[in-house]
Amino acid sequence: MLVIVLEAAPPRLRGRLTLWLLEVRAGVYVGRASPRLRDRLWDEIVGNIDGGNAVLVEANSTLEAGFTFRTAGHARRMPVDSDGFSLVAFHPEEG
Repeated sequence: MLVIVLEAAPPRLRGRLTLWLLEVRAGVYVGRASPRLRDRLWDEIVGNIDGGNAVLVEANSTLEAGFTFRTAGHARRMPVDSDGFSLVAFHPEEG
């Protein structure tokens, strides 16, 4: 299982993701993808997110939590590894 959430993403990127995943709500994509396709989709997101942000969550049965996640763009929340367990670090807005 794969879940991708986009915020403030360009329409061309959102349209590209709908070729491979189901958009269940605006900016929320769900589906199954091979590791190769997942990495290609992520590369597409990272290369085209522009001023937006994205998070990708995927199942991983080898981890305690049962999933892993990645972030891209101007995200205020970033993944942090703590002894093999993923936590979320919150970075307040600058300004």
